[in-house]
Amino acid sequence: MSETESPRTPARAGAASEPAEASSKTMSRRGNETLSSELGSTTIADAVVTKIASIAAREVRGVYDLGGGTARAIGGVTRSVGVGLDERMQGVAVELGEREAAVDLTVVVEYGESIPQIAKTLRENITRRIEGMTGLTVTEVNIAVNDLYFLDDEAAAEPARVE
Repeated sequence: MSETESPRTPARAGAASEPAEASSKTMSRRGNETLSSELGSTTIADAVVTKIASIAAREVRGVYDLGGGTARAIGGVTRSVGVGLDERMQGVAVELGEREAAVDLTVVVEYGESIPQIAKTLRENITRRIEGMTGLTVTEVNIAVNDLYFLDDEAAAEPARVE
């Protein structure tokens, strides 16, 4: 197994014929961009990859929101008073290595949508965005669907007591 492979990912086609010099560099398996070379290295913060994954997840049809119920409630309160974490980081956790990333995602799915299809599309879109923007190899995208959103949820909100 070469440096750029993980036990979860298959070997690249032609990897055995690469010169030793090329395989010793940190290489993306998608775009072949180097994260480190003789000219220097590039470090990508966890928060950057988290935001990429979050935005990519929100692009998928059928995803209503990210995060668990408590996180969404606290996030709503803190946003209303102007403090708190970046909403784009809610519901996403990443683990980064030198060349690889793993993503854990918590989502709320719109009622009536196919959860297996949404999960497949989430994995594809998140992987494509992270690998394309960072050069990291995504080894896994774990998805937890923790709630369903019903269109009637907003209409059923308690009416104002004072008009």
